[in-house]
Amino acid sequence: MAQAHLEPWHERDLDLLRQLNSPETRRHTGGPETDEQVLARHDRYVRFADSGQGCMFTVVLPDGARAGSVGYWAREWREQQVYELGWAVLPAYRGKGLATVAVLAALEVARGRRDRRYAHAYPSVDNPASNAVCRKAGFTLLGETGFEYPPGRMMRANDWQLDLTAPPTGS
Repeated sequence: MAQAHLEPWHERDLDLLRQLNSPETRRHTGGPETDEQVLARHDRYVRFADSGQGCMFTVVLPDGARAGSVGYWAREWREQQVYELGWAVLPAYRGKGLATVAVLAALEVARGRRDRRYAHAYPSVDNPASNAVCRKAGFTLLGETGFEYPPGRMMRANDWQLDLTAPPTGS
């Protein structure tokens, strides 16, 4: 299993966000954003930890390489307050279990807040890698759903749910 740790998103992570904005990485999430959108996203990520609504993290390898992002944020889903999780890993680091390690670490942070029962992830039905991460991290597939992402664009997504009050079961 891959090894990595999470660091809260920082000003120095703008280059990483630009790398994650590639057509390949954003293929299942509406495609690349404009530089203006990336700068706005970066600013939101930097300020997010202070909001109390979640946190974005940089996935950092033992050698210090910044390999991806993962985060959780508060949202309402089907009349419940839940956390949504999202992640991205640079192509050079895919296929090594890094996304699963990062998601499990972010879930532990969200679990420690003790303010939501459930976490959800909504990967595209056409994204086998992210759906596999959900399965490996211990989420339960609730089924397909229509999901708006990016804003203004509906996509078919799988609704994965994890009970934050249950003991961790992911690998």
